[in-house]
Amino acid sequence: MHEATADPGEPPDAQRASTGARLGAVWLTWQQAAWLAVACIALAVVTRPFRPTPDAPLRTRVLWGTRSVLREVGIIAGLYALWQWVFALTVTETAGALDHARSIHRFELAIGLPDEVTVQRLTMRSTTVIEALNTFYAYVHVPAMGIMLVWLFFRHRERYPRVRNVLALATGACLVIQSVPVAPPRFLPELGFVDTGLRFGQSVYGAGGSGISNQLAAMPSVHVCWSTLVAAAVVTASTSTWRWLVIAHPVVTLWAVVATGNHWWADGIVAVMLLGAALGIVLAGEAAAARFGPDAPEPDHPQGDRAPEIAGVISLRGSG
Repeated sequence: MHEATADPGEPPDAQRASTGARLGAVWLTWQQAAWLAVACIALAVVTRPFRPTPDAPLRTRVLWGTRSVLREVGIIAGLYALWQWVFALTVTETAGALDHARSIHRFELAIGLPDEVTVQRLTMRSTTVIEALNTFYAYVHVPAMGIMLVWLFFRHRERYPRVRNVLALATGACLVIQSVPVAPPRFLPELGFVDTGLRFGQSVYGAGGSGISNQLAAMPSVHVCWSTLVAAAVVTASTSTWRWLVIAHPVVTLWAVVATGNHWWADGIVAVMLLGAALGIVLAGEAAAARFGPDAPEPDHPQGDRAPEIAGVISLRGSG
């Protein structure tokens, strides 16, 4: 292993900048995602009249099955578009971002959390490891969520709505908090932090604040939120003994976001707390729907339960 010793303030060369641009170009823009959502929902609506009968041909049944897939793709694409759009709205809100970040750092040290700069320096002793974590940070969290949702939809359909709703609520809560600008650790080189994405030409943001996401929305970490949800969904839905390996996903994600200088410990802690709150709200909503919804069981009526018995008694008396 060897440590990367380039100057923290060294700007990336043209090749590194182009590499970062290619990384940023992987994901859909909010406009592209919005059009995808509209197209999928429209197709789902168009196919609605083709509800198959038991003796319907295979083509009709397949068309109807495709409708549910289109509906869910449309919902997820719409949520993704909303996420990216709201994210972009706060890019220019910079007031207090560095002060908020310094306050978070001081608080973490005061309660005994390890300094993120120590984790980064230890990780950067290996160029291979830090470059791998840069790539992990850039590429993994969105595909991992997508793969989990597809797997859940086709293999454990009964669990899918709950996970989708938790995802929507938790991500929405993250966006609300992210309206308060908080700079990531890599914006504080005076504390010893390095922007490893720019250092190795792997930044999804680019120089000068450009990129696919708001750089001042460090609190909370959507990466940690989503990776924890992926692990929780797989562990609770799957029965395989290998399912526990998925716990490595949020663990590596937390390591990656800290070591690359993109998030504070507190960003991940708050994200998990929001995820738990979202789950509680969804469970409460499910319980309320089960109790008060149109499919709720009829309330108990002790006197009504005895109606046949009472009718029988009246009948016997009448015959006497």
